[in-house]
Amino acid sequence: MPLYEHVFLARQDVSNQQVETLTKEMTDAIAEGGGKVIKSEYWGLKGLAYKIKKNRKAHFSLLNIDAPAAAVAEMERRMSIQPDILRFLTIKVDQHEAEPSVMMRKQDRDERGDRGDRGPRGGGGFRGGDRDGGSTFRSRPPREGGGFRDGDAPRGPRGPRPPRSDNPGSEG
Repeated sequence: MPLYEHVFLARQDVSNQQVETLTKEMTDAIAEGGGKVIKSEYWGLKGLAYKIKKNRKAHFSLLNIDAPAAAVAEMERRMSIQPDILRFLTIKVDQHEAEPSVMMRKQDRDERGDRGDRGPRGGGGFRGGDRDGGSTFRSRPPREGGGFRDGDAPRGPRGPRPPRSDNPGSEG
């Protein structure tokens, strides 16, 4: 039978117990179709990148499924009817991961420590590098020729503009 990974998002105002009930209902739907759920993970209540059906957060849940396509289609049909489920995604995979999913792994976060991979603070950002109490502002060196506001500056190949006429708005 084909293997699938299925993730669904439940509304933020649904309790953890109700999310477990939804997961159980979908597991039963797969079992009725002749398949089985290999692994079920609850990832928790997480913030969304954008609002989905007026929700800023959602309960995330993953199901690793070994079932025929008809059973998965029936489960998806039931999910689309369910008002507590915001979104779902089913992907066909070659094999399931044996270890916990990336969302459940904590070893990466524990290895980095408090600062992550960035190392100790300093040497970058808006504050500049070494700060000896003085300002890091350095004035620009003066231009050659004094700049454009010092009288008659070179204007390029065209020369200066002709004087304006006394009657603005009239052409000619």
